[in-house]
This record gives sequence, C-alpha cells and structure tokens, in this order.
Amino acid sequence: MPSQTNNFAYVRGEILPLDNAFLHVSDLAIQRGYGVFDYVKVSQGHPLFLEDYLERFHASARMLHMAVPLSDKALRDVVYELIERNDMGVSGVKMILTGGYSGNGYDPAEPSLVMLQQPLSLPGQEMLARGIKIITHAYVREIPQAKTINYTMGIRLIEEIRSKGASDVLYQQNGVVTEFPRCNFFIVAQDGTVVTPDSNVLLGVTRKNVLALAAKKYKVVERAVTLEDVYQAKEAFLTSTTKRILPVVQVDEKTIADGKPGPVAHALLADLIQLEEEYCRQQVVR
Repeated sequence: MPSQTNNFAYVRGEILPLDNAFLHVSDLAIQRGYGVFDYVKVSQGHPLFLEDYLERFHASARMLHMAVPLSDKALRDVVYELIERNDMGVSGVKMILTGGYSGNGYDPAEPSLVMLQQPLSLPGQEMLARGIKIITHAYVREIPQAKTINYTMGIRLIEEIRSKGASDVLYQQNGVVTEFPRCNFFIVAQDGTVVTPDSNVLLGVTRKNVLALAAKKYKVVERAVTLEDVYQAKEAFLTSTTKRILPVVQVDEKTIADGKPGPVAHALLADLIQLEEEYCRQQVVR
C-alpha cells in the first residue's frame, strides 16, 4: 500500500495516521468477511446527503445484529474531522462496521468501527458521451438490502468483465434483473416511463434522489424488470454515489436503442448535479 502519512483514519475510537490504522487479525471482517459499510461523497467540504447514508448504515447494521458504537452526532463529528484533516477535495468517506475481535473467529464481539477517506474520480465527459457496455450474470446478493462488505461475486467477475470489453456486471436471476455490485439500475421504457427494479436491491441514496427528480418530469415506476424489458428499452443507465448517473448502451451482445446515451439520462444527471450543488449551499458552515 502506498504511503499516505498525511491522511488520517478512524479505527475503534481513535483517529490515526492512515499508515498506522489497523485491525487485529481476530476481527470478523478478516476471519469471516462479516460486516457492513457505507460510503458518502464529499464535495466542497460537505458530505452529501449524510443523513440518508447514516440511516442506511444503521439499517444495514441492524440486519447483521450489530450496534453502531457512536451516536449520529458523534459519527458526523468524526466525518467532518476527517474531511478537515485530510483536505482531499472531491472524495468519499467510507464507514465500516465489523463483527469485532472474535475470541473463536466466529462469534461476534464488540463491533469495530472504521472510517477512512479516499480520493474520488467521477466519470469523465467522454465516458458520459459514449456510455458503457455491461454484461449480465445469474446471481442475487445475500441480504440485498444490507450494504455488506461481501463483494466476492463482483470481484470474482472482474476478469470476465474486462475480457469482454465491458465496464460492469448486472445481476439477474431467471431473467429478472436486479442491480450491479455497486450500482442501481434504471431503464426508460418505450412509453417514456422511468423504471427501476423494486426487489432484491440495495436502496441506494442516489437511486432515491434520481427517483424523486425523475418524478418531477416523467412517469416513474418501481417494479420487476426483465432482460426483455432491458433489450426493448429506449435508454438504460446506472446510478451510484461514485458515478452519479452513467448511461448503459450495450448489455451483453444487445445494443440498447441506437447504441447512444439518451436524453433522459443526461437530463437527470444535470438535475442531480444541481441537487448536489444546492445541498452544499444549504449546509451551515461548521
């Protein structure tokens, strides 16, 4: 790991230089991959939509029967202190909660809370103008509404994604699509309806914001989405904290519409950027 002595992380109650931030090998994140996390984007010194991310972080922790050891106020204070100390600009703060230092490598203990900040590069104009190709894979995440640290399938498929000249993988089961390893999925149906899968998906914060923005301009539906729906769509795009909105123009060997990003995705991206900027303007200077 490259030396990052000027950066800081929070580990089990302490803010430490990143090079000195470690968990013990008995932690269940290491022993069993047991834990949850969340990730909030930082722009203009502000963690965007932080309350939504904290709410989801707590929900994920409850699903794995873990208690977040800090109050929301204390969590916010740590987030802002890391932002101030690290002074990174556009970046992301990752909050990780694990099963703790287990005496037998299986039973949960007092949870370990880890927080770190990482640089972030958003998709460039060329990628937005071109759109991306994706592949599909038959899989449904375990506990889909929890943001767990188990990304085994997504990571295992990286080589296949790259070998097929694609950018990501969309999970499907019996012809019904759900989500990407790190993103939600939308289509624009032939009648102009904006549609996103409604089950076996993580309820993304960007997904939530895009649904609200889209509802101001278009008909919006949350329902089951099949591969045939995708192939017949006018547009397809993904949403996430780190990518905002990114057009999808090819799924496996099927081209979506004319193979070019569509106007709905671009319009919603402009609206989302405006929403982020408005959020920053409304934040009280700490």
